[in-house]
Amino acid sequence: MGRILHYSDIHFGVENRPAVDEAMRLAHENPPDLVLISGDITQQGYRREFAAAAEWINAMPEPVFVIIGNHDVPYWDPVARILHPWRRFEEMVGHPAHDHQYLSDKLMVRGVATARGWQARLNWSKGVIDLDQTRRAAAALRTAPAGVLRVLACHHPLIEMIGAPMTGEVKRGREAAQIFAEAGVDLIMSGHVHVPFALPVKMGEHCSYAVGCGTLSLRERGAPVGYNCIEWDETGIEVTAMGWTGSHFEPQRTWHLERIRR
Repeated sequence: MGRILHYSDIHFGVENRPAVDEAMRLAHENPPDLVLISGDITQQGYRREFAAAAEWINAMPEPVFVIIGNHDVPYWDPVARILHPWRRFEEMVGHPAHDHQYLSDKLMVRGVATARGWQARLNWSKGVIDLDQTRRAAAALRTAPAGVLRVLACHHPLIEMIGAPMTGEVKRGREAAQIFAEAGVDLIMSGHVHVPFALPVKMGEHCSYAVGCGTLSLRERGAPVGYNCIEWDETGIEVTAMGWTGSHFEPQRTWHLERIRR
């Protein structure tokens, strides 16, 4: 019924060039219903990195949906990080940093920002989610027609993955996950940890699935460079993590998720 190609943490500036090129070739060989990129498209937010990222994104088969990550700020410009952290992303990539939305007859996607240019804690790479933005996204996703796959896209996993090589530590992440589960969101898709996963997010009587994506950069953290292929029909969702062997991609692991009837 439907297919999403999910990329994340490409980190142009330290991208794995052969893997990035092969991912592009495969996307055109079998175009999906959506290309979803869940943040960290650059390494340090330099203009040359955004230019390379924009060139790659614009060459992807449409439609494409891109959200911000914590590396997508002008990393070494404290004034820009405080006053306008996402201006360069929005101007050079052409996707909104907040309240991004896509709707087709097969799926609806809403983006929520979990990255910040700066915050009142030492590690600015960690996540924060605004509950007002969360409620706006949940309200929008509730309006999706019956049978449409409902997807929330963010950079940091809202719920920590046990055994991940790093954490998102998203402030108010659990409260947001509860709101999205209650809104009937099927998938909460993210990146950041550079490791693929698919886990149920059970919140009382409600349930969604958290789906995390690996990296297409040289910054590996114990899992092969890769991306996700997500396919679904009216009864189930299949998430396949595609891993880079050095010469080609091949399936590394597949999760079979039961489609929750709404």
